Amino acid sequence: MQTNRFFRRVLLAACLYSLMMWANILHAQSDATTAQDTTYWDKKMSLGINFNQGSFSSNWKAGGTNSIAVGTVFTAKANYKKAKWSWANDAELLYGLVWTDGIGQRKNADRIFLNSVAGYQIANHWDVFLSGNFLSQFAPGFDYAKTDQPRISNFFAPAFLTFAIGFDYKPKPWFSLKMSPFSPRFTIVTDNGILPTSPDGRRYGVEAGKTVRSEIAAAQIQADINAKLAENISLKARYLLFANYQQFDPDHRLDALLEMAVNKYIKVNFGATLLYDTDQDTAIQWNQILNVGFLYTVARPAK
Repeated sequence: MQTNRFFRRVLLAACLYSLMMWANILHAQSDATTAQDTTYWDKKMSLGINFNQGSFSSNWKAGGTNSIAVGTVFTAKANYKKAKWSWANDAELLYGLVWTDGIGQRKNADRIFLNSVAGYQIANHWDVFLSGNFLSQFAPGFDYAKTDQPRISNFFAPAFLTFAIGFDYKPKPWFSLKMSPFSPRFTIVTDNGILPTSPDGRRYGVEAGKTVRSEIAAAQIQADINAKLAENISLKARYLLFANYQQFDPDHRLDALLEMAVNKYIKVNFGATLLYDTDQDTAIQWNQILNVGFLYTVARPAK
């Protein structure tokens, strides 16, 4: 219990610090800040709210179920570039709920992702880099296919903290390939009440009775695409391969997001994720989401 409280406090402090950092980066340009100080930063912050609702009369012959869905998304970036040095910071917070007659409340989106990458150019299209990222969720997840609907995940259960050092190949402005021969990862599970994900009682690779699994000798490959397909359509995709040298049973994850702007404030997003991780499940996991909603963006591009 004390360990759970400790990790909750650490994450809450990190989230508060992150929000203050983004607010400071994007808005707190004081009079003392010179033009040279802001030249090297490319900053952007977006807050989106999506709402869907459907209702039917009791005699609606085509059938249907009354439902309401609300989703929120917060994204931010602050990228620094000066001479051969670069520093990229990204944050993504997602949460959504759906209420359905006869079923009740369930979540349909939940993600906490923080990422920071520092790089130094060593040759044309090549950087050496050091990175760290954090991935978890806000609320409990349940297996609704089972009668007792057991809890299968929770806040900081799991959480993944990954570091990487290696080389970044950037042949195009919209594409990069990061190769990390040394990429330690720490898997954290602070809720021992969630359902084990393997027959031996492990939860996301963490042994029963323990809180953290350390994979120090590990490698990672990451490919990123951030391309503008048309004036109002953009594609973001990230493929990630992670493998520790001891077991060499690679994890694969692909995240893709297609963004379409109807106008300045109305956006349509189609996202999908494919995940293969035998510490979680022996089959491929996937999810897909379509959002239509309001999106407010504040941007300060580099000059």
